[in-house]
Amino acid sequence: MTLAFEIFFVPFELKDVLDILIVSFLVYQLYRLIRGTIAVQVSLLLLVIFGLNVLVRFLGLTTLQVLFGAVSEVFVIVVIILFQPEIRRLLFMLGRNPLVRRFVATPAREKAIEEMVAAAREMSENRIGSLTVFARSSGLRNYIESGTAINANVERDLLTSVFFPNSPLHDGAVIIEDQKVAAARCILPVSDARRLDPHLGLRHRAAVGLTERTDAFVVVTSEETGRISVAEDGVIHTDLSPEELHERLTEALVQRRAEDPPPAEDEFAQA
Repeated sequence: MTLAFEIFFVPFELKDVLDILIVSFLVYQLYRLIRGTIAVQVSLLLLVIFGLNVLVRFLGLTTLQVLFGAVSEVFVIVVIILFQPEIRRLLFMLGRNPLVRRFVATPAREKAIEEMVAAAREMSENRIGSLTVFARSSGLRNYIESGTAINANVERDLLTSVFFPNSPLHDGAVIIEDQKVAAARCILPVSDARRLDPHLGLRHRAAVGLTERTDAFVVVTSEETGRISVAEDGVIHTDLSPEELHERLTEALVQRRAEDPPPAEDEFAQA
């Protein structure tokens, strides 16, 4: 059974109303995305061209129809080029949506979490200091380039050997990007926030410092106490169990809520 009615003698069905509401919502969201940018002026120009194309077809102007037809063949490419920043922003927002993250969780990401938790457990028991960064949406290329490139799979043995006291790479941070150990001995910015516990060491302050500037998620093990800590959004949580670490890593890397892009990274200090 179809629910139908008329508005000004024009037949409408419920699906038509739903169709209009969805299109209106998408147009509004698109306007919010491009508001305040040059894309607004470009959109108006494209609408004018589209209107002229409709008028030309209605009037039957053959030569202009051929001209507009040639333009329409490359119209999609032109739109992609002109709206490249806005398309990137849209894809960025979609990629950070928690529902999308939940469905795109890969075995590689899950394995990286398992290996990190196992490494943190071992380093905590043996009181090995470590500083491990998980890159998310913010680019960490400058920090990666400050260290020694590795480009290896995330493995417990690799992490524990890197942070072993006699290792030449144990100073600084390991950065994991796209489920790969991108680099070790990386230099991170140190937070000078007075709200931090004065007993926190340099590794913990570097973890907070990086998360104040980016949306990275950082795992720290203490050399003095063996405690496991994590830093996110400029806040550090200390004395976590391996099970709590696993839960926080899963939430941070798979189920993380959508947020605004963080401020640009611009400072460095020895971690």
